[in-house]
Amino acid sequence: MPNQKRRKDVRNLAIIAHVDHGKTTLVDALLRWTGAHKFKEGEAEVMDSNPLEKERGITILSKNASFEYKEVQCNIVDTPGHADFGSEVERILKMVDGVLLLVDAVEGPMPQTKFVLKKSLELHLKPILVINKIDRPNARPDEVADMTFDLFCELNASDEQLDFPIIYSSGKDGYAVLDLDEPRKSIKPLLETILHRVLPPVADPELPFQMLVTMLDYDSYVGRIATGRIFHGSIHIGDPVALVKRDGAILKGKVTKLMKYRGLKRIETQEAMAGDIVSISGIDDVKVGETLACVNEPKGLPAIKIDEPTISMNFSHNTSPLAGKDGGRFLTSRHLRERLEHETMINVGIKVEEVDNGERFKVSGRGELHLEILIETMRREGYEMEVSRPQVIMKKMGGQLLEPVEEVVVEVDSQYQGAVMQAIGMRKAKMKDLKTTSSGAIHMNFVVASRALIGFRNDFLIMTRSNGVMYQNFLEYQTYKGEMPRRQSGVLISHADGDAVAYALYNLQPRGDIFIKPGDRLYEGMIIGVNNKGVDLVVNALRGKKLTNMRASGADEAIQLIPPRQMTLESALEFIEDDELVEITLKHVRLRKANLKEVERKRISRIRRDREKMNS
Repeated sequence: MPNQKRRKDVRNLAIIAHVDHGKTTLVDALLRWTGAHKFKEGEAEVMDSNPLEKERGITILSKNASFEYKEVQCNIVDTPGHADFGSEVERILKMVDGVLLLVDAVEGPMPQTKFVLKKSLELHLKPILVINKIDRPNARPDEVADMTFDLFCELNASDEQLDFPIIYSSGKDGYAVLDLDEPRKSIKPLLETILHRVLPPVADPELPFQMLVTMLDYDSYVGRIATGRIFHGSIHIGDPVALVKRDGAILKGKVTKLMKYRGLKRIETQEAMAGDIVSISGIDDVKVGETLACVNEPKGLPAIKIDEPTISMNFSHNTSPLAGKDGGRFLTSRHLRERLEHETMINVGIKVEEVDNGERFKVSGRGELHLEILIETMRREGYEMEVSRPQVIMKKMGGQLLEPVEEVVVEVDSQYQGAVMQAIGMRKAKMKDLKTTSSGAIHMNFVVASRALIGFRNDFLIMTRSNGVMYQNFLEYQTYKGEMPRRQSGVLISHADGDAVAYALYNLQPRGDIFIKPGDRLYEGMIIGVNNKGVDLVVNALRGKKLTNMRASGADEAIQLIPPRQMTLESALEFIEDDELVEITLKHVRLRKANLKEVERKRISRIRRDREKMNS
């Protein structure tokens, strides 16, 4: 509208893309070129500051940064590319007026490209298309530009949104060009495009103060820190503010600290006004999606819409005989409850419900990776816990049972095509597309029930010898697909407590993969390996070779043990069945039966069989 006031000295934008398409590297290049961050020698990817982000090479938490170009303050937010962290993307897009859509010059638009672009188009944001990694071999920027335009059309982009500028870049080498024939000197063409194509924020400092809280942080000194964009008015240190809750309730607080971003750092400031992205402390009960407003006219802004969780798991404190033996500091249900409550406060994509009178907690999230990251973070903080097999969240609508369905994109060498199609076909997948890429790989697109994908990634890596690539993205809820294939193998279960013995493990090797090594501490009910025959088997891994005073006719052969199969958190969650748990401590990931005593497991199995007979 022509009468809207806009701040010409500010630009607010987010950078969105599929996982591993180079968002963080490009933001680093912008910070480096504008001098917003003083890089140390050899330092790279400063935006991925979380240790888990550095290890996995993905962005998990949204981060704010700021740089100045031609006296214009550019606030840029780096968002996760994985759909499991969609709640991060959704709330960040509420803060900005434009987006940089990054697409890999080789891979083209991928499932999460579609996911993040759809979110931004729904909010009527105008994107700038950045075709990144044009320095890669087999780059096909022109073809990728056409594919992305088709994606815009598929998502019903408006005519204005379809009129997007295209930038070709290499975040790693720090350059951007408007035309592929131009000299590749600097990132300046991208900065110019940001100034001219991202709208200045609508900002009227005369209106009553309103700020939407989109992120929360915690500091032991100042308490909760609410970060968000000021939509109207202005704020000063010491000002009283009203907190408008989601249910309309109004609480009062006072601004004790006010901070803006400079580079990657938060710096204190005395005042801020409409259009600024700021962090405020002094309001204790604030949550994501709520509004900070003027005390005289406390009006709430529209709440952030967050997609519902699709996967749940049960968390409980560690009840194994080895609890507390690995240096864990937080061992009780009370510790777990406090930590999960803190997580729901800052992570709007997580939901927590108490079950069994607070002894267990049902934790729901957007996907397996979403919950895995939470578990791994808590493990590193010193929490010990047991978690169950991931379960999809069903819905009932119109008398029908519905389940979440995902779009799965697989890229493999042609030699693995048959095996992958057979394996995913057994899981009732429907193929949408199959094509050969310019590099000769087979690109397949499937629609599969989320339930069927639990445990598939590990099988996929084995059948492709880790040469395949698989991405998945939540699509929608569809009618229940019926029974799905389960794990074909059984497990080997320790019969008693003690230390594993090499001789016993040597004799167990022919039965299947072993998860432990000699000297590992075992307990009754702990899962120590796979039984290929398909049934669970209680075994003695503590038995040594009997010694006699008779001389052997020949020298004993040295025991040759196959290296144990390493169980990571991800592979353990995919492996276990409904009657099993993953025990997580600071140093170990162990598998166990939910009921450690064999007699108890037999009793429950007998009751289940009798119940099935009665029902039939």
